[in-house]
Amino acid sequence: MSEHKSYRWSRRKFLSSVALAGTGTVFGLPSHFVAAEPPPETNRIRLVQAGGMCQAPKYVAEDFLRAEGFTDVQYIKKDTNLGNTTAVAAGEADISIQFSGPVLIHVDGGAPIAILAGVHPGCFELFGTQRVRAIRDLKGKTVAVPVMGSPQHVFIASMVAYVGLDPNKDIKWVNYPFAEAAQLLAQGKIDAYLGFPPEPQELRAKKIGQVVVNSMMDRPWSQYFCCMVIGNRDFVRKNPVATKRTLRAIMRAIDVSAREPERVARFLVDRGYTKNYEYALQTTKEMQMAYQQWLEYDPEDTIRFYSLRLHEVGMIKSTPQKIMAQGTEWRFIRELKKELKT
Repeated sequence: MSEHKSYRWSRRKFLSSVALAGTGTVFGLPSHFVAAEPPPETNRIRLVQAGGMCQAPKYVAEDFLRAEGFTDVQYIKKDTNLGNTTAVAAGEADISIQFSGPVLIHVDGGAPIAILAGVHPGCFELFGTQRVRAIRDLKGKTVAVPVMGSPQHVFIASMVAYVGLDPNKDIKWVNYPFAEAAQLLAQGKIDAYLGFPPEPQELRAKKIGQVVVNSMMDRPWSQYFCCMVIGNRDFVRKNPVATKRTLRAIMRAIDVSAREPERVARFLVDRGYTKNYEYALQTTKEMQMAYQQWLEYDPEDTIRFYSLRLHEVGMIKSTPQKIMAQGTEWRFIRELKKELKT
């Protein structure tokens, strides 16, 4: 039997894992908590199909969502990672996963978004030419991002602000999609590019550039959530049971992603979320430790950290306190954590 076939996550095996999760075996949640809850207020839940493979739990959660009582599970396809935020803000989707930076910018602008929980502390990697050995070396350099305001742009802006640079003055920004940016980086025509899986895996495999920052390993980035669960504020307010059940399904999916990287990688390929199994497997294995942090990290620390960085460079006007007051809703994740300890 080939390696790929041995890792195949059949629907029967996956559903048996869901059945175990329903009894609390996978997630660690006593079954009486789930059984005691009323059914979700709506049988439909809409998430966003956009973002890198580090958002695998969002897709792995599909059958967990059905086990939570949702009979109509939809993934709204968007072309860019920004679609996670804009679709939720517009009410096209109910809940999704997105990097905290762009979410804070949207909340600062008055978007009806509620940040619900953290997912993991990082998956992005900053690649540079030989001229870039540290974040401070980006001063005066050319950095490629897909579009301004993208997660890549906001992440890099946060990093250079942390070391005392001004992203508005000290960086020459250019806009290129990944394929073109990778080629330009290899040719030395740009100085840096920040990638989300499977982009770092491809750049490393092709020996393009060098890793300057790995957010899963390098402080302070590894100490804060990169991706967070977000919900449409009106949906969360009107559907508290559905919100909690959705969040629980995602957290169960995070647990599975941490424990079974081979099956998750095969699942992502089989469902068409990515094409390259080897890159998917490399990503899921590298993410194992990161996925285990959702119970340990405090999402409020993430809001404070990135809000301060973005406020310093004028990308948001609100204080961390205001952002948390108008754009967060922690009661569901607190309830889930409390139930886990009971």
